[in-house]
Amino acid sequence: MTAEPGTGVPHDAGAARPPAIEIRGLTQRFGENVAVDSIDLSVGAGECFGLLGPNGAGKTTTIRVLVTLLPVQAGEVAVFGLDVRRRAMAVRRLLGYVPQQLSIESALTGRENVMWFARLFDVPRRERAARVDEALALMDLADVADRMAGSYSGGMIRRLELAQALVNRPALLVLDEPTVGLDPVARDSVWGRVRDLQDQYGTTVLLTTHYMEEA
Repeated sequence: MTAEPGTGVPHDAGAARPPAIEIRGLTQRFGENVAVDSIDLSVGAGECFGLLGPNGAGKTTTIRVLVTLLPVQAGEVAVFGLDVRRRAMAVRRLLGYVPQQLSIESALTGRENVMWFARLFDVPRRERAARVDEALALMDLADVADRMAGSYSGGMIRRLELAQALVNRPALLVLDEPTVGLDPVARDSVWGRVRDLQDQYGTTVLLTTHYMEEA
């Protein structure tokens, strides 16, 4: 078992590359409420996949299972061939995750927010500054990196969250309704950065949305 260069994705030499996401029969309950009802889902490596559904459809629950924030109750879930039940820490190293709720610290600068995530993801100390600069530049935030994040607009905050999620160069980027509450210009800006990310790095992207045009 080796890792694909530049991705950290485990891969057997000579074997077919596993799907980025493989879900079979996933069922999740909260008491008597069935939040996810035996879903199957497969997302190929390098694909951008939109998970469409109204509020309450179970999108966020599925995402939280996938990123190991909730345990699998029934069914099978794998990320690049790694079972999320047994290999949760290995799966987390491959992920970038932007949740619905804002996850920035307004009392820190944009750069400090991204640096915090670089430390959280255990990016090697000698690489941290360059990785932070790279993520901020990719999201077009270099010029405002040293401003307090609390002064950012909604669209800038979402781009900062993307920078946080990208600092460990994830093989899989998971976005949970990333444009909710944004105006049309800010939404276009976020999607433009996601397209740039795929074009430059071939990152697999899974996003949830209840906007048909986005999916």
